[in-house]
This record gives sequence, C-alpha cells and structure tokens, in this order.
Amino acid sequence: MAGAATAVVALTAGLTACGGDSLEDDKGSDGGGKGKVVVGSARFTEQKVLAELYAGVLRDAGYDASVKTVQNREVYEPELKKGTIDVAPEYAATLTEFLNLKKNGSDAKPVASSDLDATYGELTKLAAPRGLKALPAGEAVDQNAFAVTEDYAKEHKLKTLSDLGKSGERVRIAAGDECETRPFCAPGLKKKYGIDVAGIDPKGVGTTQSKQAVKNGTDQLVLTTTTDATLKNFGLVILEDDKKLQNADNILPVVNAKEAGDKKVAAALAKVTKALTTDDLIELNRKVDEEREKEADVAKEYLESKGLIKK
Repeated sequence: MAGAATAVVALTAGLTACGGDSLEDDKGSDGGGKGKVVVGSARFTEQKVLAELYAGVLRDAGYDASVKTVQNREVYEPELKKGTIDVAPEYAATLTEFLNLKKNGSDAKPVASSDLDATYGELTKLAAPRGLKALPAGEAVDQNAFAVTEDYAKEHKLKTLSDLGKSGERVRIAAGDECETRPFCAPGLKKKYGIDVAGIDPKGVGTTQSKQAVKNGTDQLVLTTTTDATLKNFGLVILEDDKKLQNADNILPVVNAKEAGDKKVAAALAKVTKALTTDDLIELNRKVDEEREKEADVAKEYLESKGLIKK
C-alpha cells in the first residue's frame, strides 16, 4: 500500500527489542514469562491501529509487547531485519516490490501482481534472505487510491484514473515525498494512465493536511487509501483504478524470523489476520480520524468485541 508516510528520520535510542535473545523464556514452565516484543508502525493512522491490534493479541498471549512508531517503511524495514523491531503490519504487494527493488535494483521487473497467492509466494522468497518471515495474509486489503474533489470530478467528467489521463489536466499530488519515485504512485500514474504530474506536495499519505490541500485547490489529487473513512468530510471522491495499477495489498504480519518467528507469535497474530475485514479497518480508521479516539483504545475495543483477547 499502501502506503507509508513522508520523510525518513533517525530512530531514537529507545528503539530496542530483545538484544538477540529469544522471545521465549524456556525457564517458564507455565508458558508465561515470554520476552519483549516491539511492534513497528509507520506514522499514519491505519498502521498505528494495526500495530496496536498486534500488540494486543501478543500481550494476551503473554508477551511484553510495545509499539514503536517511526516515519515509514524505509526506516522500519532495516530495523525489522536487524531485530530491533520484531513485528510489523505490512501490505503484501507493496512490501514485495520494496524488497524486489532492494535486491534487484531500480529497474527490476515487478514480481507482485493482483494475484495474492502469487504475490505472497514472491514475498516469502524475497523476505527469507533478509531474515524476515511473512505470515499468511487475510481478507482485509488496503490499496493506494487517488482522490479529487467532487466538483473537480464533475467539471472534468472524471470517474476513473483513465479519465484523468485523457483529460490532459496537469495535477499536483498531495502525498508523501516518496511518491515521486515509487512505482505505484507518480511514476505509475504517468506510465499507465498518461497523467500529467506537475509535482508532489509532501504533506503525507491521506493526512488531513493533504486532503485539505486538495479541497482548497492547492493540489488537485491526493494519495490516500481505499480504507480512508474521512474522504466525504472533505468533499473528495476516489477515482477508480480501472487499469489496475495497484496490486494485491492484503494485510499481513512480517516478523524477524530469528527473534519472533516462533509458532506462538504466529498463532497470536493469526487471530487478527483471520478476523479483520476491510470494512472493519475502515471503521477502525474512522473512529481514530473522525471521532478522535486513541489507536490503542480502538484496537482494544475491537479485540474484545471479537473475543480475540480477554476483557
């Protein structure tokens, strides 16, 4: 996806996990006393919510789980590889291509697609040499989406991204600054749809500032996600990705194989994966973005309502 946030920042000294120790304390005969787990999150609502969901089921399973928010995938993926972050929520196709480009260079042939099974197969192959383990994906899916104002869509007769390309309108995109180089953002819009991208306004992915910039006419197109629950508040509508620029971005957990690759961690995380739907995620996002509830509170309420953790 989906997406990540804006600029790369340094990690704080507090971003530590297990120091090379196993998450399991073999001295505990009752299954308790499990180790610390750091769940990484990019700095946007959905990732924070997902991280809190993961942390919640891990705590319920006996782990000392905490959430560490960093700026984006470019920051947390290397830390996940090193084991200073143990677990992270991810998007199947987006992570597959991120690792593909890391391994094979900027001109690498894409290996992710709209086929989830094929994409997941490629992801597991790319993740393993980096010491990562991608756990199975679930039904919930979040993909990059591009929105314009309802008035702009009516004025230029836009329903799809193809319509925007054919219109010849020059657009500035409110997004993260990485949109300039990511294949499913500006480069993909230019190549697949022939959209005339004038530049990137680095206000973040789906942030209030980004959506407000489009509402005000400072920018014409906002990069958000298909699970954005607040678009209507800004008078925005998503343009259909009719040529399927976006791939199978089903949500899955990724773990450091050495530090967090055991079956008990996988079993705890699978509870979230199996229960969560796209509609659930939209509603969780809405509660945070619209009702201003805290991510941790929203996650706890959801997990309890689904019987995934003890009340």
